[in-house]
Amino acid sequence: MRNPCVAHRGWSGRAPENTMAAIRLAIAEPDIEWIEIDVQLSKDHVPVVIHDYKLRRTTNGKGEVKDWTAAELAQLDAGHWFSQKYQGEPIPTLDDVLREAIGNCKLNIELKTDGIRYPMLEEKVLERIHAFDAVNEVVLTSFHEGALYNARKLSNKVRTGLILDAWRNSLPKELEELGADFLSIGFSRLNRERMAILNDAGIQTMAWTANDERTIRKLTELDSNLMICTNYPERWREALHRKTRASSVSQWLQW
Repeated sequence: MRNPCVAHRGWSGRAPENTMAAIRLAIAEPDIEWIEIDVQLSKDHVPVVIHDYKLRRTTNGKGEVKDWTAAELAQLDAGHWFSQKYQGEPIPTLDDVLREAIGNCKLNIELKTDGIRYPMLEEKVLERIHAFDAVNEVVLTSFHEGALYNARKLSNKVRTGLILDAWRNSLPKELEELGADFLSIGFSRLNRERMAILNDAGIQTMAWTANDERTIRKLTELDSNLMICTNYPERWREALHRKTRASSVSQWLQW
């Protein structure tokens, strides 16, 4: 199927983001090739899967992720905010995700750092990736170029990619200098010309975060290999089906 789907924080339109419930929903669908997750470090340096630095929005905890141990984080409720159905859903560790995803779905692992938090993040994440022999199943991405540089320094086998919500013509050169071949970019920044530039440079590109069918259909017109990151994989699927049906009707009318 064209335009691979990336389930953003798991199937986060149907289950609480970055929980095993959302991740399992995505894994269960054979046409979802990728899952995007966010990783931080607990107080005792365990990679855990959560987006915000602060706990308040998606858990019943308070303060910052970095101030809680992994055992303490595991006791928090990361699902009740989404619906009663998911009350008690815990914050997963990276190990939890790797254990179920590897061999079933590839992972886009965002390293959540601002350059000050988590000086050991890249090291600890790579330890777990190597422990699961998963180097070929993941790409490490970050807004922070220093994190990508550190990751490549620690392992020249791991793929890395830059995240940003902007465009500049120097991007291919910047990625080359970082040793990165992946770009995660806000969907509104892309057009056919820019996709051609990225394709010519051998950069795999993911557009985030497209959550309505109309936007997804427009993105598919830019390039058939453009990865679509979405909270709603069902909308990605329907957008592609509608496009296929429209193409079939057009061909029939021409015939």
